[in-house]
Amino acid sequence: MLGKTFWDVVPYVVLAIVAVGTWWRYRYDKFGWTTRSSQLYEVRLLRIASPLFHYGILVVIVGHVIGLLIPESWTDAARVSHHAYHVQAVVLGSIAGVTTLTGLALLIYRRRSRGPVFMATTVNDKLMYVFLVGAISAGLYATALGSGMFGESYNYRETVSVWFRSIWVLQPRGELMALAPLYYQLHVMIALALFAMWPFTRLVHAFSAPVAYLFRPYVVYRSRGVAARKELVGSHLQRRGR
Repeated sequence: MLGKTFWDVVPYVVLAIVAVGTWWRYRYDKFGWTTRSSQLYEVRLLRIASPLFHYGILVVIVGHVIGLLIPESWTDAARVSHHAYHVQAVVLGSIAGVTTLTGLALLIYRRRSRGPVFMATTVNDKLMYVFLVGAISAGLYATALGSGMFGESYNYRETVSVWFRSIWVLQPRGELMALAPLYYQLHVMIALALFAMWPFTRLVHAFSAPVAYLFRPYVVYRSRGVAARKELVGSHLQRRGR
């Protein structure tokens, strides 16, 4: 019962912290709502590490959305076999996870080995990196064990996914999460802790990603021409130096 209560209550506590914390950060720390870019201090490693991390984490997020939000019955109706779904989830998830972890490792190395970047690193940054590494590593570990690579496979879509969806419809089924293997529970607990600290770290910039930039109209530049320049300098053009 303790396990069920934990998985029923804690997700809502985390959601409340994220909502209130984000509002507080926006209301009272607008100038701190930034990634605190360190590109000025070092760019060579950043050009490699940042794309690896960001593109990798995007694929990881998409994979989690598919695995947690799409019911198993939907993929069955689409005639996607359990084996095919399992293989693509493991292969793509592993590649994305390793890519993300590699990029994150390079970012951490960059912060530790470059003096100006290290000086700009806060305690919050260090704590954030610990939980990021923990969440990604635990996810890769759960993928390896749950896939059956090192023992019996486990279908998380029958427990973890159903529990996750139940949170959003306000009908929590914590008993399902309590039945999940320990490595899945550990992965989710680390992720919950990471989300709870999200509004208070540089990760908050993800909530203000410039998505609208992708759909804005093009900026058209036109030459003012000779006639327009004549209006500025008089009835005739002035030569340079006069």
